[in-house]
Amino acid sequence: MNIQRFIDRPILSIVISVVIVVAGLIGLFALAVEQYPDIAPPTVRVSATYSGANAETVQKSVIVPLEEAINGVENMTYMTSTASNTGSGEITIYFKQGSNGDMAAVNVQNSVSTATALLPAEVTKVGVTTRKRQNSTLMVFGLFSPNGTYDETFLTNYMNINVKPGIQRISGVGEVNVMGGAYAMRIWLKPDIMAQYELVPDDVTAALSSQNIEASTGAIGEDSENVFQYTLKYRGRLEEESEFEDIIIKAFDDGRVLRLKDIADVELGAQSYSYKGFVNGLPGATCMINQISGSNANEIIINIEKYLEQVKKSLPDDVELVELMSTKTFLDASIDKVIETLLEAILLVVLVVYVFLQNPRSTLIPTISIFVSLIGTFAVLYIAGFSINLLTLFALVLAIGTIVDDAIIVVEAVQTKFDEGYRSTYKAAVDAMGGVSSALVTSTLVFMAVFVPVSFMGGTSGVFYTQFGITMAVAVGISAINALTLSPALCALLLRPNQIIKEGDKLEFSTRFRLAFDATFKKIVRKYVGGVFFFIKHKWLGWTTLAGACLLLVWLMSTTKTGLVPNEDTGTIFMSFDSPAGSTLAESESIMQEIQAELKQLPQVQSFNMVAGFGMASGNGASHGMFIIKLKPWDERTGKNDNVDAIRNEIYRRTSHIKNARLFIFAPPMIQGYGSGNSFDVYVQDRAGKGYDELSKVTTDFLEALNKRPEIEMAQTSFSSNFPQYTIDVDEAQCQRAGTTTSEVLNVLSGYFGSIYASNFNRFTKIYRVIVQAPYNYRDGMEALDNIYVRTKGGMAPVSQFVNLTKTYGAESLMRFNMFSAINVQGMPASGYSSGDVINAINEVAAETLPTGFGFEFSGMTREEEQSGSSHTTIIIYGICVLFIYLILCALYESLFIPLAVILSVPFGLMGSFLFAKLWGIENNIYLQTGLIMLIGLLAKTAILLTEYGTERRKAGMSLTQAAMSSASVRLRPILMTALTMIFGLLPLMFATGVGANGNTSLGVGVVGGMIIGTIGLLFVTPAFFITFQYIEEKVMGRRRKEREKEKELSK
Repeated sequence: MNIQRFIDRPILSIVISVVIVVAGLIGLFALAVEQYPDIAPPTVRVSATYSGANAETVQKSVIVPLEEAINGVENMTYMTSTASNTGSGEITIYFKQGSNGDMAAVNVQNSVSTATALLPAEVTKVGVTTRKRQNSTLMVFGLFSPNGTYDETFLTNYMNINVKPGIQRISGVGEVNVMGGAYAMRIWLKPDIMAQYELVPDDVTAALSSQNIEASTGAIGEDSENVFQYTLKYRGRLEEESEFEDIIIKAFDDGRVLRLKDIADVELGAQSYSYKGFVNGLPGATCMINQISGSNANEIIINIEKYLEQVKKSLPDDVELVELMSTKTFLDASIDKVIETLLEAILLVVLVVYVFLQNPRSTLIPTISIFVSLIGTFAVLYIAGFSINLLTLFALVLAIGTIVDDAIIVVEAVQTKFDEGYRSTYKAAVDAMGGVSSALVTSTLVFMAVFVPVSFMGGTSGVFYTQFGITMAVAVGISAINALTLSPALCALLLRPNQIIKEGDKLEFSTRFRLAFDATFKKIVRKYVGGVFFFIKHKWLGWTTLAGACLLLVWLMSTTKTGLVPNEDTGTIFMSFDSPAGSTLAESESIMQEIQAELKQLPQVQSFNMVAGFGMASGNGASHGMFIIKLKPWDERTGKNDNVDAIRNEIYRRTSHIKNARLFIFAPPMIQGYGSGNSFDVYVQDRAGKGYDELSKVTTDFLEALNKRPEIEMAQTSFSSNFPQYTIDVDEAQCQRAGTTTSEVLNVLSGYFGSIYASNFNRFTKIYRVIVQAPYNYRDGMEALDNIYVRTKGGMAPVSQFVNLTKTYGAESLMRFNMFSAINVQGMPASGYSSGDVINAINEVAAETLPTGFGFEFSGMTREEEQSGSSHTTIIIYGICVLFIYLILCALYESLFIPLAVILSVPFGLMGSFLFAKLWGIENNIYLQTGLIMLIGLLAKTAILLTEYGTERRKAGMSLTQAAMSSASVRLRPILMTALTMIFGLLPLMFATGVGANGNTSLGVGVVGGMIIGTIGLLFVTPAFFITFQYIEEKVMGRRRKEREKEKELSK
């Protein structure tokens, strides 16, 4: 490469860098911003409703046929299902990462359509819904009336009518779930009056079906010679309560008419009374939003927030909208923190460079290189389809200490020429580049090679490694281009020869600084060379040190805690609530009100909501509930008792006196799409078909053993088989004698005690349901069976004559995992233990407690971590990275042995990383691992400085010891600059506090520890290794090379 061309044409060099910066700025403003890249696998949710059915009926008649049809859909990995006593059922299907979410949804929909004929008519009438969505909550907000002007029903429907439709139209929104009942026309039947007229619920539904209809009645005068044509219009569906009240149920021969209002009360009520919602302690409505797999969460929330700002302007008086949870809050704070760290790292790196170069002009050139490389990287990220996320930003922070190296090498080479007596900056720049350009290219290729194998990894870890690695590689590649073009041109333009020191002259500050630094550094070099000579003289010591480092590395890797991503304080807490089995909604609400009163007293809480009837960890049910608690901003929570873990413990302490309340408190998941929270998730399965009773006993034993483990803070399940129930047996013989049927008896029960979706009506520009049911006072006890009647050939007879009730106990909701009956177990790791420790504990407990015929499977983030941990991918990747470096060095040096001197410096760095992680109590997570991959390349790149110079000195005629000693003394300065710029650049990460501190610390501690230990190791041990392998090289390969040289001479 003719570097002199760029020195001769500085404007060309500047233009190249300006083009890189402009392209980078364009990419910067075009890139999407998100917390993590699209890591979570696509998920599809199938939901159905069977009104009035219990969980077992829903599972048998709805869930099982659908699962049978869905199972085996292309790229499916696993599926879960839930059926509840509220009549709802849902199946969530998870697909392989990288699968096309749209095709997954289409394939599931096609499978569902094949099972439609097997479903009850009541289910198909309502419809089976298939949606592509993630199972993590993206955003939660609530409406409430501060002065109590509006009730929960109004607020719920205001949200359904005026807010929800607009959110559903926002691109990327997967599901908008308003916690509450939409409007419905409630027909409250009066069984006693209906019996007097010999009516049953089916008569009412038949009247609704015949009179509340839309019809096309044609036109008069069409295709005729008349002057006018008239369109015929039927009144259509009814809208007002009074219109429904006038529906004719029966017309008598004497002219009397029995209307609906004579046998029922009609009101505009709610479709479901299974929820009770509060926001900030007042009745309110809550809206939960999920995203579509593959969409950008940040962009979705920005669009939702813009829309909600417009909604706020048109809210009725005394209605307020409050945000309860948003993943963007943590994202924005995290990215702001990383950018702040980035700027701090740049300042520290520039300071270190100035100390070593002792000249503002010399320092300016590497500083320019930092900005050109960082900004230019964004252009390639845009082309590669990446985004601005925590991984790419962390990669840029780590890259600062690396990209400055190339420019430093150029500046230092020119400075060395000045020290040798050069007075022409142009000639100094030309000659300096002639000596370092090949080294620049070599070291850059070696460093970038580390990230080649990680780009081919699959799974969640592969996405992390790929985005991190390519960002690093691109930044280093641009820095090398910059070092070969702009840096030498700027050296020729900006640098000045050293001041000629004459007696009596006043020395410039930079000169005095340089002389003082050189004097001090020479003393350090002398002591360092003495240490190197000691290791060279006692070579066994170097090999012993290497063996000790390797053994310590193996021990540290096997004992360091493991995890996928560290948990952070996201500013939000989820709380799942369970009351005793069989509790009514009113009872659950009263208990939750006590908890709500305690939450109001917490100074760290900014806002919160409460929903009775739905639990984030337990699903629908009167005995379940949830709280979503938004904490105050991080800068208002700086005390040791203000972090999420401390607040969790404080909530447990404050609510410990509340009887009949079982709480499970957790935080949102760190990666969207891997479950509803950051708890571990495991399903205990009945694989032998022994039933839920036996499964419940096995799970209880499993939980008891699990909670005894020190790794587990708490493990719990919301499943309970103690919900009071009655089994109904219909006496078919008695039915036949009376002239009725089992079906008619059950229809009467369903119409009065359940609810019948009888018809539809239009109002408020939307379509709503007409629901038939008896009022609660007609179904509040078992004696109610005596007061509802079925039609027989002898007149009306109480239903109690035809049914027998047996008291029993069952579950409120039933789950399945991969088509086996299952019970979900969730929990949190104990303080000081990682998620990897929990996985090991669960495996051990399962092996001890689960009998034959029962098994378990992980789900969500726990499943992903367990699979990545068992595959030993990390060790394989490290090995491949080292192999790539070795192969490239073999090709460059044309040697099989010299590269080993470089490779053997890597174990010291890896050991240092795990040692510091152990001392800091940090787990071996994805952040630590990505830092280690970068560390492998950086240590190899640094060691090359020693071996390459030593090889040159050996070729110049020096002895092996002299070559090694000369290399050590000359290369100490650039090696220290490389190490110190990296270490100082990462100190802000290492000692991070506040938002995202756990991830920052994981990355910073690992790399800083590796650089410190690794640099010390390679400085003293690599020269000794160089002598050993150079000696072997000359003995093995030397004779062959001499023979080739003789052959070449003879051929000439």
